[in-house]
Amino acid sequence: MRQVAIYGKGGIGKSTTTQNTVAALAEMGKKVTIVGCDPKADSTRLILHSKAQTTVMDLARERGSVEELELHEVLVEGYAGIRCAESGGPEPGVGCAGRGVITAINFLEENGAYTTDTDYVFYDVLGDLVCGGFAMPIRENKAQEIYIVTSGEMMAMYAANNIAKGILKYALTGSVRLGGLICNSRKVDKEYELIEELAKRLNTQMIHFLPRDNQVQRAEVRKMTVIEYSPDHPQADEYRALARKMDQNTSLNIPSPMTMDELENLLMAYGIMEE
Repeated sequence: MRQVAIYGKGGIGKSTTTQNTVAALAEMGKKVTIVGCDPKADSTRLILHSKAQTTVMDLARERGSVEELELHEVLVEGYAGIRCAESGGPEPGVGCAGRGVITAINFLEENGAYTTDTDYVFYDVLGDLVCGGFAMPIRENKAQEIYIVTSGEMMAMYAANNIAKGILKYALTGSVRLGGLICNSRKVDKEYELIEELAKRLNTQMIHFLPRDNQVQRAEVRKMTVIEYSPDHPQADEYRALARKMDQNTSLNIPSPMTMDELENLLMAYGIMEE
């Protein structure tokens, strides 16, 4: 069983990329589970065709403790047999959302969510590595294979470099490794070349370049992945290509994050920042 965590700047398209890739893996015959590690609980809506999945933390609050939950209440099967769970989080403005991630993952593990026929578990993690709770999937060696979704935009690259710093910290004491960058294109000038160079500097690879296509939004409006909504569309083939590359990937490395000066110099070299 491969445990994969997807990180990246907030709003970069992690959840959409994860769900479409997982749908492609399921199409290949893989048994996959998605664990949403975001209080918004939107990591599984395209698989379940609904945003209404009950989260571990919401139900735990309702029942009084996580010990009162049953696995079937929070682990739901969706499109192509993909199993879905959402950690949820505290009420807005109260408590630490990162602790919800820890509670949810521990509950799923202890109650047999990861069955022997599971090929992949994907953790779709909120934003940047801003706290220990959101680092939990890699901090405790739950996920040993990390992919960073980025683009040629400055803040997305800044976040990717910060995430690489977090991975490095845990890679030195554990088995977590960086599997590559996924470029979710924003049509930035020289974007392909820029992210290839960023990957090289971080001691990893750009595992796939996802072109920007409005078919993704059309599918999302219908709460579906492109794989399900329009399986013959070229964008569906892009997600299939990403899924195949991830499935065959053996290039898992310890990252070498850049200093801020090095990152800014890279951005200036490609014309993203002006001197």
